[in-house]
Amino acid sequence: MIPISDELPTRRFPIVTVSIIVANVLVFAWQLFQGAQGEIAFYQYGLIPSVFWGKTEIISVPFPPALTIFSSMFMHGNLYHLVFNMLYLWIFGNNVEDFLGRFQFILFYLGCGLAAGLTHAAIFPNSLIPTVGASGAIAGVMGGYLVLFPHARVVVLVFWLFFITFVRVPAALLLGFWILLQIIYGLTSVVLPNQGGVAWFAHIGGFLLGAAWCRIVSQKIRPKVYW
Repeated sequence: MIPISDELPTRRFPIVTVSIIVANVLVFAWQLFQGAQGEIAFYQYGLIPSVFWGKTEIISVPFPPALTIFSSMFMHGNLYHLVFNMLYLWIFGNNVEDFLGRFQFILFYLGCGLAAGLTHAAIFPNSLIPTVGASGAIAGVMGGYLVLFPHARVVVLVFWLFFITFVRVPAALLLGFWILLQIIYGLTSVVLPNQGGVAWFAHIGGFLLGAAWCRIVSQKIRPKVYW
């Protein structure tokens, strides 16, 4: 299932969400212009747990290694990685931004990315593999959306054998299933650490903070649903 859109309108233009998408696209374009040097950029600006904790120094980083937890949030491994992350951010980010407000949404997004990076680095502290991508922060956005708008309908593209169709499903069902998969794959990655290339626990860490943040805020401000 691939989410295409939701049916929950916003009251104002999601300028922060759009700005984050534009920033990610521009950084990816910069990566492409680096050519053969682009691989080195992953080691300079990506989150490498062993370097982050000061255990290893692989390559010269232009700023304190701790800051790579933020720079890594704006880098992507390939076009597929970028497109799907930005699609998820656009679908779920605009409504969360609309509820939290623009300034708080900036703090929320960066905070979820921070939680995601710290979770991954804490579980795999000796890893020398660069971690890049906005998916940890976006997972936080999805966690927030689940708490705020569990009954909102999301349009998903479904592939079934030779058939392709669009289905409307509750956000709670889609996002609940998504986080369940992250937990299953995350536990598998601990047992088989050399399998796969996805930071599952980064998704889980970001998702949990996003859900907790919006749970606390929603107790003070009642979310409005516009149809």
